[in-house]
Formats: sequence, structure tokens, C-alpha cells
Amino acid sequence: MASVGAVLVTAACSSSSTPAASSAAGVNWDERGPITYAQGKDTAGVWAGVLQQWNDAHPNEKVTLIELSPEADQQRADMIKRAQAKSGEFSVMSVDVVWTAEFAANGWLQELPADKFPTTGMLSSAVDAATYFGKLYAYPQSSDGALLFYRKDLLDKAGLEAPKTWDDMQAACDKVLPSQKGMSCYAGQFQKYEGLTCNVAEAVNSAGGQFITDDGKPNVNTPEAIAGLTWLTDGFSSGSIPKEALTWKEEESRQAFQDGKILFLRNWPYVYNLASKTDGSSGVAGKFGIAPIPGKDGQGVSTLGGHNIGISTFASNKGTAGDFIKWIASEDIQKVFLQKGSLAPILESMYGDAELQKQFPYLATLGESIKGAKPRPKAVRYGDVTAAIQDATYAALQTALKQGSTTPDQAFSDLQTKLTDLLK
Repeated sequence: MASVGAVLVTAACSSSSTPAASSAAGVNWDERGPITYAQGKDTAGVWAGVLQQWNDAHPNEKVTLIELSPEADQQRADMIKRAQAKSGEFSVMSVDVVWTAEFAANGWLQELPADKFPTTGMLSSAVDAATYFGKLYAYPQSSDGALLFYRKDLLDKAGLEAPKTWDDMQAACDKVLPSQKGMSCYAGQFQKYEGLTCNVAEAVNSAGGQFITDDGKPNVNTPEAIAGLTWLTDGFSSGSIPKEALTWKEEESRQAFQDGKILFLRNWPYVYNLASKTDGSSGVAGKFGIAPIPGKDGQGVSTLGGHNIGISTFASNKGTAGDFIKWIASEDIQKVFLQKGSLAPILESMYGDAELQKQFPYLATLGESIKGAKPRPKAVRYGDVTAAIQDATYAALQTALKQGSTTPDQAFSDLQTKLTDLLK
């Protein structure tokens, strides 16, 4: 899943010193045998079948799945704990795109030599997210872009199209909700975790602001950035965003949409298959549509999400691990991820595949979202940066619910000071 917030765009946030990353020199890429694969909880339900396919074909090089917490922050903590102990317990790890620089800089990911790990045909944004100081330290596993899920049946009944702006969305809610008891206008992910960084970054970028300039300078105390946060706080204070959404992550917000409690939902494409199920688990199957997220004056700017799959520096059997991550990036397996889990492919050609577009009507929209998405920073101290963003944003959202006294202006003024210190 995605995890993650699109704010910042350059590697200028990274340390300018020579990285302590793991060199590809001296690695035995012929060493083979059983390995482990660690990732967050398989909410999409695709990995058991994928790993069975690999294990059936490689009986002497089996991969054992280690499922970690569904929460991105805890996944990262678990991986760092093993890496700091120089443990090879997690042979291969699924790392959020924003963790790659941190893990590489600390020497926790094995550098992947270009002659053994080609990237031709992959999304350039996905390859960039797996690269640190010009070298590849992971292989793209999945990309991601935010989508707007909406109740198409209710908008059609009201004679409305999918909204392109925040004002369009509010106007649709004003027209539809009076006849929909217990339904709120909009929700995203607003618990204090990485998803909050994603959501506020999208709001800021979609209002014409940015957290960091292209040359790596904090730029959060601007009218445009503040306008993005203000849109969210206004949503909570007016009730357009339900107060319980302050505790929601991806899964809670998905469930609320499937239960008919939300007219518009910002989430990742994995929701599509789950919301389409006709086994009774979804109350919106056949009733929803998908569009790009809206923005202040036009189409919004998504966070670039996704995961990379990297090899632990401390792992044994790196030959098997290398073959495994290349297999995961193959077209056949990328199609399985798309078809079984609604996971965004990392191969550019798949977005233009006519057959896949028939199966997944949202595929072109997703490609558009990813193309216009903003990446997160290649910051070695990204954990501190995202924590600062979450603290500032959450305080302002709490105030909107009369649980604090931090205005959007004050929140981002304080954040400007904090980021200035962190990015020295």
C-alpha cells in the first residue's frame, strides 16, 4: 500500500556527504538458497498465490513471507531494528518509496549493479524513487497515485459529473447529501501517521503550494500552502469531513466508503477490487466511479506512492534474492498484482494496454494521476521531516474540531522553523 505524501521534490534534502551505502563490489550473486520476504500486511490478498508460484518453480530457493504491521511507520521501525542489528532475518524487504534513500544511506540496502538489474521500460518516476546518488538500491515493485472514489449512482441521479475542483465537490455534496441520511461529503486519511503527510501534501500541492522548493529550502509559510491546510481544517469544522476521519487510515476510510458513509473518498487504487466485490462485503459494488483527485482551481496533484523491493545488505543467498526481485518486476507478475490487488504497475507499457484498460476502467486515470504526481523527498532524515509535518497538520485539524488552538497559519509558521532546522 501506499503509503505517503508528495511534498518535496529533490534530493537536495539529502546529506551532501558521501553515502555510507552498500557497494555492489564483492557481492556473490551466485549464492542461492531459501530467503525471506518482509512486507506490511497483505491487505490486497495477492502474495500467497504469487509466492506459491515462485516456490513451486524453485523448490530449493523457497521464499517465506513475513507479514509485518499494516501500519507503514511500524513496518519501517521493524526493518530498521533488524538492519541496525545487522540481521539478515529479512532477506528482501518491501520499502515505501520514501524510505529508499534513508535505507541506502545507512548501508542497509544492497546496491544493485546496472548490468544485472536493467530498468528499461519502467516508469521513470519509479526508477528515480529506487535510486540514491545515481545508483540503484532497490527495484520498483509497484507505483501508486491517489484516486477519487465517488458514488457515481448518486451523482448520476443528481445530473452531476465527477468534480474537478474542491468547490465542485462541495457543490455536489450540497445537492446530494440532504437526501442521504448518515452520509458525509469527503474523507481521506487523517490519523497522525504517514498517510496524513500524503493527504496534506496533496492539499498543499493542489492549492499551488509546496513544502520544499526545488533547491531544498522550506517554503511552507506561504499563502498557497496555508490555503491547502485551511481547506482541510474548514472541512472538519463544517462537518464536510466527518470528525471520526481524524482517526482513519486507508482501511478505515475504505470501509466507511463501502458502508455508504462517504460520498467522496481519496484513497489508493487497491480499493477498487475490494469495493467491487459482490460477496456482500461492499455496499457500493457497481455504484461507484473513479476520477483524479480535485484541487483548488482544477485537477489536484497526487502524492507519488508505491513500494520498492530491496535486498538486505546482511542477507544470505543474494543470487536468489536478485532473481526474485526481478521476477516480481516482470510483466506477468505485475499483471497479477494489478488483476488481483489493483496495484499500480511499474511498467509503462501496461497503462496503454487495451485489454487491461477494458478490465480496469480506472487504469488510464491512474496513469494520469501518477504522471502528474509529486514525489516525496530523498531525505536521509525523512522520518523527522514527516513527523514534523504530521505534528503541525494534526494540531490544526484538532483545532478545527475544537480540541486545540493552533490555526493553519500558526501550524505552518512553526513547521517552517522546524523544517529549516531539519534541512540544515
